[in-house]
Amino acid sequence: LHSPMYFLLGSLAFADACSSSSVMPKMLINFLSKNHVISLFECMTQFYFFGASATTECFLLVVMAYDRYVAICNPLLYPVVMPKNLCTQFIGVSYFIGFLHSAIHVGLLFRLTFCRSNVINYFYCEILQLFKISCTDPAVNILLVLIFSTFIQVFTFMTIIVSYTLVLFAILKQKSENSQSKAFSTCSAHLLSVSLFYGTLFLMYVRPGSGPTEDHDKMYSLFYTVIIPLLNPLIYT
Repeated sequence: LHSPMYFLLGSLAFADACSSSSVMPKMLINFLSKNHVISLFECMTQFYFFGASATTECFLLVVMAYDRYVAICNPLLYPVVMPKNLCTQFIGVSYFIGFLHSAIHVGLLFRLTFCRSNVINYFYCEILQLFKISCTDPAVNILLVLIFSTFIQVFTFMTIIVSYTLVLFAILKQKSENSQSKAFSTCSAHLLSVSLFYGTLFLMYVRPGSGPTEDHDKMYSLFYTVIIPLLNPLIYT
């Protein structure tokens, strides 16, 4: 239980909890009451913590993929290559990038003025929806969201895919069927979580302008804010 893998699972669970708890309480209040009101400060705070936890999860999944690569491809060197202090540093860097990335977008929101409407047709304060009610041109904000989202999601996703491709080749070289079965079950669980998480993020933030409708957007956002955090503990166990 003190291995880096369990430490990483605990960190991923915490990021999932932050993601859900930043959105679900207000969402439930809105469902159960007629008072669907949120202040601008609450709105930006909600997006800040949600954006930070989502970005953090991207990098935690990279660290977990690297951890599995080292454990399966270099099992004898695993305690040396992946000591707990290095794992802690990786987790710390993941959270730092996550909160810094979110802070940049929230900071840029203050350059906008919201006078067009005070209604957000969404479950929570999603940044793309805030751009729609801005009477200041949000072109710079939209461009930076696209650039950062594309870089972070593509970089982390490709790193994960490369890691698991190397892991797959290493598994196929193993002679023991029992070892192959254990390695496949662990990696398939990780890949399922990665596919669900990145699939919805790509559809939301990295797509052509003629992407899904607003109703589809709501479904995707509900998936990665509520359903995936609930499924992750089941997937990894």
